Amino acid sequence: MRALILFPLLLICNLAVAAGDNAPWGTAADNQLEIEYAPHKVLYDVSAGSMEQFEGVLDRASYLNNVYGADPFDASIVLVLHGGEIDFFALENHDRYRELMRRAQSLTVGGIIEFRMCRIAARGHGYAPKDIHGFVQMVPMADAEIVRLQQEEGYAYMR
Repeated sequence: MRALILFPLLLICNLAVAAGDNAPWGTAADNQLEIEYAPHKVLYDVSAGSMEQFEGVLDRASYLNNVYGADPFDASIVLVLHGGEIDFFALENHDRYRELMRRAQSLTVGGIIEFRMCRIAARGHGYAPKDIHGFVQMVPMADAEIVRLQQEEGYAYMR
């Protein structure tokens, strides 16, 4: 009975020593499995506090678009904006955020990725719809839009 208990413990200890102190359980196995992801309808609830955070959201949405094969018939990705990123979309800030907005607008060209901005949040930042880039659709309220997309249109929620 002791041998049955001691053998697994010795095996674990040997693995820990072999892998070093930084990897006591070894390293992750990469089985090279290719998983095919079917296109879906996805919404991102966006409230980014910095340009870096917002660029990360754009990266994720862009990558998901690529994983879905950029199929406009089966995929839809909506980014609902209601935080600090609103300032990036203001026309008055175009010179400062030119490259970021060029990238955001280019993601909309295929018709899969859309930007929807909360009108209430924009107003809180001092902007009216006329102050925001034209590739953005204004919606009355971010929370209501997020619920509507999930409940009525079957979108999966991402934060």
